[in-house]
Parts: sequence; structure tokens; C-alpha cells
Amino acid sequence: MKPLTRYFALTGSVLLGLATGSTQTLAWGREGHQVVAALAWDYLTPDVRDKVDLILRQDKDTLTPPDLLSRSTWADAWRAAGHKETTEWHFVDIELDHPDLIQACYNFPEQVGPASAGPAKDCVVNKISQFQKELAAPATSPAERVLALKYLVHFVGDLHQPLHAADNHDKGGNCVRLSLGGPRTINLHSYWDTAVVSELDPNPDNLAQSLFTQITYDDKQAWQQGTPSDWVQESFGLARTYAYQLAAKPGCDPDSAPVELPPGYDAAAQSVARQQLMKAGVRLAYMLNTALSGVQISK
Repeated sequence: MKPLTRYFALTGSVLLGLATGSTQTLAWGREGHQVVAALAWDYLTPDVRDKVDLILRQDKDTLTPPDLLSRSTWADAWRAAGHKETTEWHFVDIELDHPDLIQACYNFPEQVGPASAGPAKDCVVNKISQFQKELAAPATSPAERVLALKYLVHFVGDLHQPLHAADNHDKGGNCVRLSLGGPRTINLHSYWDTAVVSELDPNPDNLAQSLFTQITYDDKQAWQQGTPSDWVQESFGLARTYAYQLAAKPGCDPDSAPVELPPGYDAAAQSVARQQLMKAGVRLAYMLNTALSGVQISK
């Protein structure tokens, strides 16, 4: 694979003046997912990099370009193309007033058949574990291994967006409108998905390079510890401590007025997003290195 800088397409800044009618859950947006994939690439072993390339070469899907960074957004493109049965795989709605991961993940349904086949009532934590196991299993079919890689690259990013791990009976913040001054509004979920990342740097190439230089050896060693269940609880805690520190009532009231960001909120959100993007990149690399180290991939 070429250096990560050659894979980024230059993108415009996020348009913050969008109305808040959508309930889509596109964690980190395209730029954020590309940043996570780029960071992960830098931490893959040479052997696993070769295997990732071999897997991607087998993929004939045309929803996104074929490189790893573009494939990091494939799961969103697949859902948008009519596969709504995968919607709930992207998040886990742990309620602020009753935090129960098992309940939020539908009691962690047992996998029957390929992980890509469902069921629809599942969550990001369970799907990450399933797809990592498929990547590591020698008996996984080539077609399923391609899907496992694409889903895993995307879902590890999703899990680290705080509002993909928490809910206040408001569809993960999609029902909360934020006032950005004048007539401009954005919903809380989209603010964390895209606006905060754009504020860090509207160019994902520059952002990935900057974040990479900030990750220390000790950071990497610490962040590789734990499981997806541990990591999602971490994201939930960040949502409760930072994302939901607003004067917004629980629930979805279509008549509620936009909420203003309190002093210091934006700076804190940027700090959280920066840390979560770095953690996601390191942890994704760790999962790929672990899963693919002992698997032979045919050319």
C-alpha cells in the first residue's frame, strides 16, 4: 500500500448550518474514519499490511474506492444503499439513566452463521468481536473475510465516538439541536461526528499526521489493553461527562428550542475527539495485528 498521505482526498469543511432533521449515525463522518484507518496503518506489522492489501484486492464492491482508507467508510455506504438491517450494528445505546450494556446490546445475541448475516438487533460491541474472530479463523471464506475487515475497520471507529455508546432517550443526540449562532443549528450527534473533527483540522491528511506524532509508546501500550466492552464503557463515560453536559432534557421533543453550547464545551469536545481518534487507530491496529498474524491469505 502507498503511504497514507496519498490516499486522502481533499475535502471541504463541514457545513455547520445544516438543519437537524436527520437521524443518521455516521460516527466521525468520512474524515474521522479515514483518520482512524490511517493511524492504524502506521501501527500494522509489515506482514499484516501485506495481508490487508491481499484481502482488499479480492473485494470487487464499488460503493467506495478499494483502498483501506476509503473502505473505512464502506459500512455507512452499505447501510445507505438500502441495508438498514445493519443500522444498529454501528452503536450501542447505553442509557444515561439506566446504564446496562447487556440490555443495550440485546443480551449479546449468539452468532449463527456468518457475522455479516445478522441478526439486525445487535450492537457495535458484539459485531466487533464477531468480525475479529472471523478475520482470525482459517476457515473463514474469502468473501466473508473481506466483509469482516471492512466492518471491523469501521466499527472500531464507531465505538470510540462517545454518542455511539450513550443515549439520553434522544437517539444518541440526534434529537438535540444545538445553536451555533444566528440561524445556524446542528444536532448534537452530528456535532460530535463531523464538526468537532473539522475543528481539529479540516484536512484529514494533516490531522492524521499530527495525531500520530502525539502518540507515545506508553500511550500505545496502555490503549491496547482491555476489550471492546471496556472501550465502549470508556466512550459512555466520556459521553456522560462531556457530550451531555448541556441544558437539554431527555427525549425527543420536536418543539424544543436549540441549545447553546456552554462555555468551554467546544474546547473539551475537541480534546475528547482528539484522544478518541488516537485510541481508535491504535486499537484497530492491535486487533488487526492480533487477528491476522497467524492467518495465511491466498493471492
